[in-house]
Amino acid sequence: MHRIALIGLGLAAGPHVQSLKELGGRATVTAAFSRSAARRDAFAVKTGLPVSGDLEAIFADPAIDVVAILTPPSSHLELAQRAAAAGKHILLEKPLDITTARSEALVAATESAAVVAQVMLQHRFKPSALRLARVLADGALGAIIGVSVRVPLWRPQGYYDVEGRGTRARDGGGVLLSQAIHTIDLMRSLCGPVARVCGFARDGAGHTMETEDIASAALRFDNGAIGTIDATTCVAVPSVAMISIRSRLPGLTLRWQDGRSEDLAPDNLPGGTGADPMAFSHAFHRGVWEDFLDAIDHKRAPAITPRDALATHYLIEAMLQSASKDGAPVDVRR
Repeated sequence: MHRIALIGLGLAAGPHVQSLKELGGRATVTAAFSRSAARRDAFAVKTGLPVSGDLEAIFADPAIDVVAILTPPSSHLELAQRAAAAGKHILLEKPLDITTARSEALVAATESAAVVAQVMLQHRFKPSALRLARVLADGALGAIIGVSVRVPLWRPQGYYDVEGRGTRARDGGGVLLSQAIHTIDLMRSLCGPVARVCGFARDGAGHTMETEDIASAALRFDNGAIGTIDATTCVAVPSVAMISIRSRLPGLTLRWQDGRSEDLAPDNLPGGTGADPMAFSHAFHRGVWEDFLDAIDHKRAPAITPRDALATHYLIEAMLQSASKDGAPVDVRR
């Protein structure tokens, strides 16, 4: 039985609480921290879980072996450093942090400590993604020659009117680092490293905000495949995010060159693509938690380590660097 402390009780906490309640035989939440007394009280009433306003006590408690860091991105580095130093295993909400340098420091802190650290990039645990990963790993589709990613989302202006949201100081970026990171990370995990990027982005194209709400890029992968990414929170009638791979995944069906087709396990659950960013199932969060707890119990690496997530940050960084240079090609860092 793992004893877990939740740090941060904002919107992100909901699917974690639901997941942990369903994993009650393996984990129990012993403390849920927020600096806000009002937020703690509301959380306690809603969930029935114990709350705390004492972060020092959480890190000092030897009975707590796991912390889930669910706070805004700008706080992730310091909290992860403290958790690692205290010997706590870490489940970290995406993104790693607000800058590449801070994200690299977070990776270093977790790797230097004898703790398991997992990043919540739950799209990798969708049934269709798991099936496609197996098909690609088996080589059944042959060489990938082209990839396209579309993330057409909608966020009303009120979403960005929340203090700090969509700013570089708190979130580190806009649609790429806050929303599209999930689909970009899934693409990268399925299709391999990207070598070079030509990108374009606009800050506040459809909203009053500091960072990008629309971005596009052309990609060249290490294996020679080419691809595209289109992401926005400006689509008033949102649709599902999609990855299309040539040889090829249209929607949730694999179509083979010899005429066969295979319907993948459907992911027809709410996706949070519209005005309510939390209108999605917690099922894939639960999958990440299960893998994370298995990794602790069996002393193995989890599916999505901070170093693995860092590669997605490097790709997003290259897109924005290219955009700042009017689309000039930028190599993706290793």
